[in-house]
Amino acid sequence: ALAVIPNNPSRALKYPLDKHLSAQRHLVECCFSKLKQFRRVAPRFEKTARNYRAVVTLAAIVLCMR
Repeated sequence: ALAVIPNNPSRALKYPLDKHLSAQRHLVECCFSKLKQFRRVAPRFEKTARNYRAVVTLAAIVLCMR
């Protein structure tokens, strides 16, 4: 995995930033923030991974239907 973290403006040595990967990272972060708006997803109330995956799937379906 390649880290896609923007440079600190005050840093002397700048690392190259891939704009395409940065846009994809932003898309994934927005998706997670929308999923965490559902009360059962953010604190992970479900005990098993299977049930948690089902809740995340249902939340994603609701988001797609909006």
